[in-house]
Amino acid sequence: MKILHLITTLLCIVYTTTNAQQAFELSPPEYIKTVQFSQAGVNLPGIPLVEYGSSFEMNFDDIMGDEAFYHYKISYYDYDWKTSILPKNEYLDGLDNFRILDTENSLTTLQIYTHYRLQIPNRNTRALLKTGNYLLEIYNDDEELVFTKKFIVYQRRSTIRSWVRRSRNFNFINEKQVVQFEIETEQQIIEPQRNLKTVVMQNHNLKTAIYDLQPQFNFGNKFTYKYDQESSFWGGNEYWNFDNKEVRNATVNVSHIELLEIYHNYLYTHPSRKDRTYTFNPDINGNFVVRNLNAVNNDIEADYVWLHFSLRIPKLKDKEVHLYGGFNDFTTDSSTLLTYDKESRIYRGKRLFKQGFYNFKYVTKDQNGHIEPGSICGNFDKTENEYTVLAYYRAPGQRFDAVIGLGNTTSVNISN
Repeated sequence: MKILHLITTLLCIVYTTTNAQQAFELSPPEYIKTVQFSQAGVNLPGIPLVEYGSSFEMNFDDIMGDEAFYHYKISYYDYDWKTSILPKNEYLDGLDNFRILDTENSLTTLQIYTHYRLQIPNRNTRALLKTGNYLLEIYNDDEELVFTKKFIVYQRRSTIRSWVRRSRNFNFINEKQVVQFEIETEQQIIEPQRNLKTVVMQNHNLKTAIYDLQPQFNFGNKFTYKYDQESSFWGGNEYWNFDNKEVRNATVNVSHIELLEIYHNYLYTHPSRKDRTYTFNPDINGNFVVRNLNAVNNDIEADYVWLHFSLRIPKLKDKEVHLYGGFNDFTTDSSTLLTYDKESRIYRGKRLFKQGFYNFKYVTKDQNGHIEPGSICGNFDKTENEYTVLAYYRAPGQRFDAVIGLGNTTSVNISN
């Protein structure tokens, strides 16, 4: 009996520890570049949203170019990204932990690299059986975790109507955008205040998403969310961009080019836009597209280029300046950091990018790691942003959070 009790206690400890763990995204090391999900040849920006039953692929480059072996694992998580209690065979048809076999070496590029492509489903991982939150983990041949990437599988079992309004708080009326929405479900929702969950995202950025909004009222299976500050986002500003699809020629935003060990592109110096009047400038909301004007296959023929950035603002006290965008899933790290040049009074930085069209902006980060997206580029209620609303539902007796709906809207027609 004592042995049985000890085993039961240990199992409870393991269960409690496992259940308390939360999914995290481990950023790729310096030699792993251009991690992107795509579907039917179209890049999925930010947090990839994949429709249930459809195929998708994940691509990345290893600029060591030594044809290293990588394998993948897939884990399932609850709405709040805590580890699910579901065993793998309940959310995965087939197996994972297999080597990525679809690889190619770069062709006619100055920077050598090996391109990796993982398609799901495949002959080993035949299907994802549940909608909800997933984490894709990439390991090297020594079983060391290299990087992770979140993605969400959804199903349209409900209708989500959403719209964007200006803030009713006069302190933020010219700076914030408020997302309001309705969810109309096909099925009966039991205890919606407890079991119906939502996530609201701006420009597919999960890091700034709003969680845990509860329906304010409902009529039958229609649930209404007409919050103000609780569902508001800073408007931000349109993204800067550069396009170096032809790496040897200067474009609108590239001032000059150098050829050293590989190509270096220097962008024109950017000013602060915080105190300037808003000007519409079409962008792709922080996304990027890999392309080489002269390539047949962009995956292996697009070269890597050092992009040099410069920002003319006064030196900031106790704050860092970073590049920010979907090119690395809105992460700030050593590769995005700009340093202040006292002689020119300009912040400067450089980062390695695969040829293409990229959106980016400048942000500040304080000593506590808090990012202020509008501190340099400003916040404007007129900025064009894309918003996504996800609805999760856990029915009584169900052990997972199913994504039952997805809705999209933009702030193009923002209203009072």
